Amino acid sequence: MVQQTRAALSQLDRWITEEERREAERRLGEERRPAPPAWLIQYGLNRSNIDAVHTGGCWAAAKSGRCRPATREQAVGALRQNVPPCTHCRPDTELGELD
Repeated sequence: MVQQTRAALSQLDRWITEEERREAERRLGEERRPAPPAWLIQYGLNRSNIDAVHTGGCWAAAKSGRCRPATREQAVGALRQNVPPCTHCRPDTELGELD
């Protein structure tokens, strides 16, 4: 009986150690993850036409799978070239008045 209890406790200790290791790896991964881009440009199916401009956290951009990170200047430039802003995240509003 004592031997079984020790074996069970040893197994529990291994499980706890493994879970603590996994949690530490998860936290480290979150800390090392780069910050999401502030602006995204969505490209067409042929990857050369620009379809839309998005904010970095737009759910529609995440669903499209055709977006690339962009600088603020690139986003403003695309909007000035009449690339439509996303109707969900409204990057034109986030960027402020465009001349």
